[in-house]
Amino acid sequence: MKWSIHQLQKYRQGSMPLDEAVNLESVKERNPEIRDITPVHVTGSCTIGSKKLTCRFRLEGTMILPCSRTWEDVEFPFTVESDEQFSWDEAVLATDDTIHPVVGEVIDPTPIFEELILLEVPLQVFSDKADDMKTAEGKGWSYTTDEQYNEQLQKEKESKVDPRLAGLAKFFDSDKD
Repeated sequence: MKWSIHQLQKYRQGSMPLDEAVNLESVKERNPEIRDITPVHVTGSCTIGSKKLTCRFRLEGTMILPCSRTWEDVEFPFTVESDEQFSWDEAVLATDDTIHPVVGEVIDPTPIFEELILLEVPLQVFSDKADDMKTAEGKGWSYTTDEQYNEQLQKEKESKVDPRLAGLAKFFDSDKD
């Protein structure tokens, strides 16, 4: 998906509609946790002015990410909405650093799409089978749920008696008046 500035001039009186599927496989190179990504459906519109292009994008697709517990593939659907501006005029670029500069005569929004998708990658994602995995262990490590860990801590606290207070614990057990 690329547009030349000359091509966009025919939409000067109105807005240019967007409805296209974009292949963004290159996002996997930037984040190796993304195992696969479906073609991203891009919708929206762009309006062109004399010195800049303003676009409203909506990106929809599905990423395949590893489960944080089982390391199995998990489908993660995403929807991103963003307003982006592009300019080819140095004066406009000098006044606002949120505007994307246009190099040459062609506008390529693909790097912006990649950035928007990378921002949607969650820190953790869990598969449906992750809840079935209550305990697991290996050599030098083990996995338990938070509830099991808290129960284990509570049992350890109850079973430990401070040796300095052991005599005091016996005092309350006596039936003497």
